[in-house]
Amino acid sequence: MSFARSPTGFQLHQVAVYGTLKRGGVNHAFLRGARYVGKARLTGIALYDLGAYPAARLEPSAGVQVEVYRVTGAGLRRLDRLEDYRPDDPGRGEYDRQQLTTPFGPAWVYLYNRRIQGRRRIVRGGWC
Repeated sequence: MSFARSPTGFQLHQVAVYGTLKRGGVNHAFLRGARYVGKARLTGIALYDLGAYPAARLEPSAGVQVEVYRVTGAGLRRLDRLEDYRPDDPGRGEYDRQQLTTPFGPAWVYLYNRRIQGRRRIVRGGWC
């Protein structure tokens, strides 16, 4: 699991974000109170352009640029709601989440559950 204890005793989780949650993104405010850990490049995921936001799939790639943050349990639940992740039935939500290895240790990554047929794959870098 990707968690640690904060100085106040709260459990912390690491998340790696690749789209609208990154700095400057329209949903970055959902990370309020999170601690920025650093940038990384993940080669185990590929991005697809859905228009208003990207979709990540478990596929080899040239590397997707992510930002890693530490969030509390409440912060992770806030992200779960945003991403329509359903812990009791992950296959029914828009996104599932899995832990992937980053240079900072394991981090949760939200992976798209829906069809991507006809969507443009982002070959390298990240989503703007």
